[in-house]
Amino acid sequence: MLTIMMMVLAVGIASLCFAAYLAFGILRESEGSEKVKELSLAINRGAMAFLRREFTVLLIFTVVMVLILAFVIAPSSALAYLMGTVMSSLAGFLGMSIATRSNGRTANAAINSYAKALRISFSAGAVMGLCVVGLGIIGLVITVMLFPDPHVWLAYAFGSSLVALFLRVGGGIFTKSADVGADLVGKVEADIPEDDPRNPAVIADLVGDNVGDVTGMGSDLFESYVSAIAAAMVLGTIYYEGNVGVTLPLVIGAVGIVASMIGILFVRPKEVTGGFELQTAQARATMNRGTYVSCILMIIISYFVITQFLADGTGVFIAMLTGLICGLVVGWVTVYFTASERRPTAGIAKSAQSGAGITIIEGFSVGMLSTVIPLIAICIATLISNYFAGLFGIAIAAVGMLAILGMTLATDCYGPIADNAAGIAEMAGLGTEVRERTEALDSVGNTTAAIGKGFAISSAALAALAWLATYFQVAGIMETGANLISVEVIAGLMLGGMLTFLFCALTMRAVSKGAFNVVEEVRRQWREIPGLRDGKASADYVKCVDLTTRGAISGMLLPGILVIIVPLFVGITLGVEAVGGLLAGALVTGFLMAVMMANAGGAWDNAKKYIESGKFGGKGSEAHKAAVIGDTIGDPFKDTAGPSLNILIKLVGKIAVIFAPLFVMLAV
Repeated sequence: MLTIMMMVLAVGIASLCFAAYLAFGILRESEGSEKVKELSLAINRGAMAFLRREFTVLLIFTVVMVLILAFVIAPSSALAYLMGTVMSSLAGFLGMSIATRSNGRTANAAINSYAKALRISFSAGAVMGLCVVGLGIIGLVITVMLFPDPHVWLAYAFGSSLVALFLRVGGGIFTKSADVGADLVGKVEADIPEDDPRNPAVIADLVGDNVGDVTGMGSDLFESYVSAIAAAMVLGTIYYEGNVGVTLPLVIGAVGIVASMIGILFVRPKEVTGGFELQTAQARATMNRGTYVSCILMIIISYFVITQFLADGTGVFIAMLTGLICGLVVGWVTVYFTASERRPTAGIAKSAQSGAGITIIEGFSVGMLSTVIPLIAICIATLISNYFAGLFGIAIAAVGMLAILGMTLATDCYGPIADNAAGIAEMAGLGTEVRERTEALDSVGNTTAAIGKGFAISSAALAALAWLATYFQVAGIMETGANLISVEVIAGLMLGGMLTFLFCALTMRAVSKGAFNVVEEVRRQWREIPGLRDGKASADYVKCVDLTTRGAISGMLLPGILVIIVPLFVGITLGVEAVGGLLAGALVTGFLMAVMMANAGGAWDNAKKYIESGKFGGKGSEAHKAAVIGDTIGDPFKDTAGPSLNILIKLVGKIAVIFAPLFVMLAV
């Protein structure tokens, strides 16, 4: 076992070394003109200021949770929880650092080379992806080697969950408060272009791209990654004798890291002489090549690894393959419903000619329709993996879906960097050709981000199923199950469903309040700073960043506390089986709401961009104004409430598993 653990540890370290190599390559590129450097530095400082405040509040929560775990559960669980917190925070910090140093370099590279701009932005996204999987698996290996108790391994995953809760929810509130506020007062009210330097909220908007879609998404998938592996390891101790069930999920994760690193090397952009549509197609094809290479390598290598570990490992391999295929299916569905050239999004753009009302109705229907195939895919993956490998197979399916996370997260985090580059190109006046190149990269980034959100919620659903199974095992109710005739179980089920809607309401309201404050601040600056509306004076960008940061932190506290308190309250008052109902209710409603919100929001966003490319009247037309309103509604859907539900459905399961011994003790 020690030899295998050291090999997995070596792969994790290699991932970090590869990330460092890519980062140093990016930093060697030119930062651009003084104006580009000034804008990039402002975004970097705003993002780091947000992180400092988030980590300050997180530190308080961490101290409280460490004390609770140390006295209620065990000191070893408290230490593992702390390690999970540190590793997840470090991954978020490293990803944010390189992302905010790559945006200006991407914009500058786009002056002369579309391919170079794509390479820089993708490499920066790859740094985030490789840091997440590298640090995640290193922390897991160290935890297993230090603490042989499976219950302690779950505490490591729990620690990463709290970081994800803060960064995903807080980052989502920040980014959409700034984005919605900037759009409403800029594009709708003042009729000025997106990322216009006369808009005081524009830097806050660009900062939000990083804190929400880089650090937030990274922490979210870090938590999914370690959660799936940890749950599989715990179930592995039940299904297999010896150390096979413990080491196999770690080895599958290591194989996925190797496949991801090779896939990243296959993303080699080529120059494109055509316009917007050819550039977006080229960028999408280039990144798809890396994803397909990673998938093929993952399938081939993992087959030999699994059958080598298990005499009859075909069933486990099928479970892993099922999860991987499920992730690809969800990605393809997401592309269909959100890509600007596909029928659903083009239909929303066409409906915008009739006004905002029909645009909103059309977007809602697209989002709701998009839940069907992902839900069926999850159901099929669950049934197949359970048939071939039992509950352990469900956990392995989640691991399989997340195995090439290094590659998939690279394509996701590339998007906000390209978005930042487009904003910097506009504000620095780099010209229409540069803006067109960065807009093409940004358009692809919207689709990859939508794929990432679909991938994240699908993996969260499988991981939550694994945690649900783990809870039933730990709570000792696997044989009896949760009786649906029991009023306590029904109450737990309904409370779980309600928690999804309450959580969404609170996060959406936080965005609404934050956006209102941003609008008022921008109006104030236009009134009180002479010449700002005419471009003859500079806006106070810092004020908007600070205002949005304070609003995001205050807005995330209540929904964050509810996710922790509700499962504890149900377990203490209604009992062990009621918690099982709570987890099931949160999973079903949370998954459907998250898919609907993510895809509706992505479709509204790309419908707006489709019109901006010259369709149905182009920028400034009535259709464009209607599409902007649809995009404004979609922003908190796809970047705040929807993605935050990933954390909800996983975190309630982890809290239930960690505190299951307490629930059992109180029930006696």
